[in-house]
Amino acid sequence: MMHKRFTSSTRDIPAVSAVPRHVAIIMDGNGRWARKRLMPRVAGHSRGLDSVRAVVRACMERGIEYLTLFAFSSENWRRPADEVSFLMQLFMKSLRKEVARLDENGIRLRVVGDLSRFDPELVRTIRESEEKTATNDRLHLSIAANYGGRWDVANAVGALMRAHPDRREGFSEDEIAGALSMNFAPEPDLFIRTGGEKRISNFLLWQLAYTELYFTDTLWPDFDAAALDEAIASYGGRERRFGRTSEQLVEQGAAGHHA
Repeated sequence: MMHKRFTSSTRDIPAVSAVPRHVAIIMDGNGRWARKRLMPRVAGHSRGLDSVRAVVRACMERGIEYLTLFAFSSENWRRPADEVSFLMQLFMKSLRKEVARLDENGIRLRVVGDLSRFDPELVRTIRESEEKTATNDRLHLSIAANYGGRWDVANAVGALMRAHPDRREGFSEDEIAGALSMNFAPEPDLFIRTGGEKRISNFLLWQLAYTELYFTDTLWPDFDAAALDEAIASYGGRERRFGRTSEQLVEQGAAGHHA
C-alpha cells in the first residue's frame, strides 16, 4: 500500500501551528497510581483505559489528526509474567469492545510493532480491527505494542536490504523513513510522557528528532483533557526552529506571507 510522504524535519521546516498535528504519548504511572491506593498494579492499567478514551475524545475535539500511544514496549516483556498476561488480555478485550466506537467516530486504528510474539488470536483481532477502521480519517490512532525505536530502525534497514540486495552505497534518510512502521504519519509535533520520568524509553527514536518534549508528574490514570490542554499550551509557547535561527524563521514567515 502506498502511503502519503511527509516532510522530514531534519531537512525541511514542516508547517507549525498552535495545535500540534501529531501527539505521541508514553502512558506511564499506572502501577504507581494503583500502589498509592493500595490496589494491585493491574488495577492501574484498567483505570488507564479511561484516560485513553478521554484523550482520544479530546484530540478529536481539538483538531489533532494523529495520536500515537505507547502501550507496550519490547522491554515490557521483562515485567512479572502475570502482569504481562493481564496486559495482553486487557488489550484483546479493549480492542473487541472499542473498535465499533472507534469506527462510529471516524477513527482509524493501527497497531505498530513486532506482533510475532503475540498470541495468534490477538494478532487476528488486531488485523480485523485495523481493517474495520481502514477508511476512517477523522483521527489516526496508532497503538505501539511490542514496539522499540531501535527495533523499528533495524527492521526498516533489513527490509530495504532485502528489497535491494545489490545496493552498495547505503540508503538515504527518505528511504529509511519510508520503511519505518510509522511511515504513514508525519513526525510527532508534541511528545508527552506522564508519571514524572524524563526519558523517551526507546520510543519513536527516529521520528522524535525535532519533536517538542513535555514531561509531567501526572500519573496516566489521572491524565485528562485539562492535562492535555496544559501540554498543548506549553507546546504553543515554544519556538520551533528545526536547526534554524529565529531570524531565519521570521524571514521565511515574511516571505511566505508575501508569496
